[in-house]
Amino acid sequence: MLAIDHGYFLGPITGLERVDLSIVPLLPHADALMTTRGMIRSTIPPAVRTPVVLRASGGPSILKELSDEQLAVSIEDAARINAAAVAVQVFIGGERETQSVRNLTRLVDQGQRYGIPVLAVTAVGKELTRDARYLRLATRICAELGAHFVKTYYCEQDFATVAAACPVPLVMAGGKRLPALDALTMAGNAVEAGAAGVDMGRNIFQSETPLAMLQAISAVVHESMRPEEAYERYVRPAARLTAGFD
Repeated sequence: MLAIDHGYFLGPITGLERVDLSIVPLLPHADALMTTRGMIRSTIPPAVRTPVVLRASGGPSILKELSDEQLAVSIEDAARINAAAVAVQVFIGGERETQSVRNLTRLVDQGQRYGIPVLAVTAVGKELTRDARYLRLATRICAELGAHFVKTYYCEQDFATVAAACPVPLVMAGGKRLPALDALTMAGNAVEAGAAGVDMGRNIFQSETPLAMLQAISAVVHESMRPEEAYERYVRPAARLTAGFD
């Protein structure tokens, strides 16, 4: 899953200034696109067939308390957009924890009426830790309250216990930008530990070789290709071409 929904609270971050130029050419190579309804209606061509996971929560910007989100998209509009799923942020341990949990449960109820599954995104904010104990807590709560699949961060220690304790498919969040091989290794480790897939944004659209990086991630997830092999097959050759080597 290619995530480009960052603008709903961060604005035009690096790599997403011109979605029409940087992202649209990548879409045929992505399994799904996580984005906002504004981008769907303003920038993503209607002919694109890539399934959409629609960001349905929002409210505060990066300048305010991030957990103070509300549902920002009606389920009827998600159906009009033909969203494959809708996504809501859940701030377990955050200042507005109960409010964000309520957003999840309301969206699950609405999605059930329309047959649209819900992705719960476990948000850690600035203060919360990302260790296995916290991630087990956050992902299990989301699953228990009806999320059809859950997106969470990777932790190096005991991530397998996070995946094992979550009874619905777990999607690994890409998080901050990493060196290409490190990002591929993280994806490979997460899938090997039980993640159903990955949702990456900055590690793709901020990469020096976005298409090659997307193809490499896909190979790691779908073909169980070793991260080092995926890097050598896709990313290194593309980087050499970008640098002017033949």
